[in-house]
Amino acid sequence: MKKTQEVEVKISVADAARTRSLLRENGFRIHKARVFERNLVLDDEAGSVRARNLLLRVRTAGKQITCTFKGKEIPGPHKRREEREFHPDQADECLAVFAGLGFLPTYTYEKYRTEFTRGEEPGVVTLDETPIGTFLELEGPARWIDATAKLLGHSRADYITASYGRLYEEWCKEYEIESKDMTFAKSPDGSKTAKPRSQSRPKL
Repeated sequence: MKKTQEVEVKISVADAARTRSLLRENGFRIHKARVFERNLVLDDEAGSVRARNLLLRVRTAGKQITCTFKGKEIPGPHKRREEREFHPDQADECLAVFAGLGFLPTYTYEKYRTEFTRGEEPGVVTLDETPIGTFLELEGPARWIDATAKLLGHSRADYITASYGRLYEEWCKEYEIESKDMTFAKSPDGSKTAKPRSQSRPKL
C-alpha cells in the first residue's frame, strides 16, 4: 500500500481580511469556501496515541466528516508525517466504533477554514481562524511551500510546525488559562463552549 505523506507549515498572521486580500492579489482563488470545523482528537485511557507521537482525529466540516490518522513527525523545517484519511457517513457511528476499541475524544479544537489554490500549482493555502489567532497553512511540496511563503512575505523563520493542540497548550500557559479544549465562546450550532479570557494571538 502506497504511503501518503503530509508536508506543511503554519504561519501566524495578524489579520484574516488583509490576508484574504493578499492571496487574491497574488492570484489565489477560493477552492473551498469558509466553513466551521470541529475536530475531536481520540486516544485511549493510557494516552498511548499521543505518547507515540501519532494522531487519530474525527473532523466535522459542514456536512463532510473526515477520519484522519497521522504518523510520527519527521524532523525538518517542514512538518512531515504519514497521513491517511477517509470519509464516513455518520460521525456518531464512527466515534462509536472507536469507542468500542477504547479510543475516546480527549481534546476538541475548533476553527473556521478557507482553502485557496492558484492555477494548477501542486499546493493548497488554507486560512484558519481559531480562538487563539489566525494562521496560514501551506501544504504541498517543500519547494512550493518555500516559494509561496516568500511570495506572501514570509520566510522559514516564520514557519510553525507545532500542532494546534500544542499551540493551544503554550497559549494557555502564557495567559494562565485552564481550559481543556480550544473552542469558541459559542459554536454555530448554538452549543456553548469554553471562552478564553483573552483572544490575543499567541506569542510564538
